[in-house]
Amino acid sequence: MELVVIRHAETQANAEGRYQGSLDIGLNDDGVRQISRLAEEVAVTMPPFDRLLASPLLRTRECAAILSRQLGLPVEFAPAFRERDVGLFEGLTEAEARARYPELWARNITQRWAQAPPGGETLDEVIARISQGLTALASTTEGERVLLVAHGVVAKVIRAVTIAGFDDFFAWQLPNGGMLSVRLSLADGGPLRFSRPLDGCD
Repeated sequence: MELVVIRHAETQANAEGRYQGSLDIGLNDDGVRQISRLAEEVAVTMPPFDRLLASPLLRTRECAAILSRQLGLPVEFAPAFRERDVGLFEGLTEAEARARYPELWARNITQRWAQAPPGGETLDEVIARISQGLTALASTTEGERVLLVAHGVVAKVIRAVTIAGFDDFFAWQLPNGGMLSVRLSLADGGPLRFSRPLDGCD
């Protein structure tokens, strides 16, 4: 199957450089215009999709609703592809997080595989959740084209475990409204080709 991932369009938190995580934030006006243009482009220039999936968070639901109208597909919500919860850092800019939690910031806590800001998910937990979602999806959609509206960290993980590995995991970023295409197959034991390095930064 072919999986095309769209990162949700801009929110005000994106515009202000804030951690969003699990916060249920909707699109800003620029984001609505951005996803509306993208939906028209997808409908005109890309081959038809068989399914439209979305993370259950508000910003992805709003994007998926606009895509649904353009593509004539119902939206299926996929909790496995929700954004990473970053606990105490949610809603803060990097500068605010550094000022309020200097010890956590000094440990580079958001980029450690097995640790996270208090109340948040570790990257290992996020990778496991998304990997399970990909395996389940591949088992039910052989030969189909699937459009998934998701998030920045979700796109990072999907790219890393399917086509790219983890060498540039922290440097690579899908922009708001950007698209990533990967192929998933249950051949050769499953759709996942890479696992994160054991000698990570924790």
